[in-house]
Amino acid sequence: MKRKLLAAVLAIPVIYLGWLGFESFGSRPYVNATPPAPAQNALEVEGVYHIHTKFSDGHASVDELTAQASRERLDFLILTDHGNPNFESLRSQGRKDGVLVLAGSELSVNRGHLVALGFRTPDRNFSQKAEDAVPEIQALGGFAVIAHPYSKVKWSWGDVSVYSGFEIINADTMFKNNVGRVLPYLPLLLFRSRLPLIRMLEHPKVNLAKWDQHNTTAVVYGYFSADAHLYYRAIFSLLRLHVLLDEPLADGFDAAAAQVYAALRKGRFFNAIEAAAGARGFRFKALAAGGATFRMGDTIPAGEADAAGPIRFEAWAPFSFATEIHLVRGGRTIASARNGVLTAEAQGPGVYRVEVFLKERSPLSTDIPWIISNPIFLRKD
Repeated sequence: MKRKLLAAVLAIPVIYLGWLGFESFGSRPYVNATPPAPAQNALEVEGVYHIHTKFSDGHASVDELTAQASRERLDFLILTDHGNPNFESLRSQGRKDGVLVLAGSELSVNRGHLVALGFRTPDRNFSQKAEDAVPEIQALGGFAVIAHPYSKVKWSWGDVSVYSGFEIINADTMFKNNVGRVLPYLPLLLFRSRLPLIRMLEHPKVNLAKWDQHNTTAVVYGYFSADAHLYYRAIFSLLRLHVLLDEPLADGFDAAAAQVYAALRKGRFFNAIEAAAGARGFRFKALAAGGATFRMGDTIPAGEADAAGPIRFEAWAPFSFATEIHLVRGGRTIASARNGVLTAEAQGPGVYRVEVFLKERSPLSTDIPWIISNPIFLRKD
C-alpha cells in the first residue's frame, strides 16, 4: 500500500513536468513563411514602449536592456522612467547594440500617470497638474499618452482631446490582475516565460470601449504598453509597436528619433501580441473614389466621401498561418474576412479600426485580438 501511495505521489510531478513541457514546446510563436518584400520591410520598424530602468523602479541598466533588445531583434526601445521628467534617463538616449534608445518620462500628475514623449529636455520640472503639464510638453515639441487608465494610479477623466495616446493593454497591470493564471506555468518564468505571459492576457474590453468613445470627438491613438520593470527579454517578445515610416530608418540618432516620433504623433503604427505570432507586414488604409489614399491615424475630410462615391477600407494580413480580420466601427465589427484581405465600404461617418485574430492553435485566447490597428477617422465635418 505504501509503495502504491509513494508511486502515486512521485507520478504527480512527472505528469506535471510532462504537461508543462508539452504546453511550452507546443506553443511556439508562428513565423510568417512569406515575409514582406525588402522595400516594404525597410519601412516597418518594431519596438517596445513603456520601459523602466534602474533610473527609477526598474531592475536593469540601459546597457543590459539594449543587449536583450538586440537579441530580440528590436529596432527601438522607449524608456519611460518615473520623474517630472527623469533627467538621467533622458541623457541615456542614443544608439546602443544596434537599438535606437528613446527616452520619455512617466509623470505623476493630479489625474494619474502621464507618459511624456518626444520633448526637448526642459530646464525645470513639468507641472504636476495634467492640464498644465500637457502644454508644457507640447511647447517642447512633445506629446502625452495616458498610462494604465484603469489600474494602479487610475486616470480621472477630463478633456481627452489634449492627449495624443491611450494605453489599450498594459502588461504590468495584466500580470498583477491575473497572476493566478500564471501559477501553473511558474517554472517557465525562469526559462521559457513567453507562454505564462501570454496566458496572463485578457481582452481589454474596458480600455477599448473608452478609447472608442473618446475617438468619437477626439483623435487619440492606442498603445500596447509593456510597463516593464523586470523579465525584460520575455516582455520584449510579448507586446510590440510596429511603426510605419515614409523612409528607411536613418543612421543618425536625431534623424531616426524624429522619424519614430513623427509616426507615433500621426498614429502610423499598429500593436501586436508578438509572442503569439510575428506581425510584420500587416497594413490598413482607406481609398476614396477620387483616388486619395488615407493611412492609419488619418482623418478623412467629409467631402471625400461625397465627391465621387463611398470610401473603401482595405486591410491586409499576408501571413502563412490562419487569421481573421475584423473591421471595427464604434466598437462593433461591421465586416470580417479570413482570406488575408478585407475590403469593405464605409458605413457613414465614424471611427474605423482593424482587429486581427489568430485562427491557429495558440496559447492566446481566441477572443483576444492579436493585432489592433490605429483608426482612420471619417468625420461628418
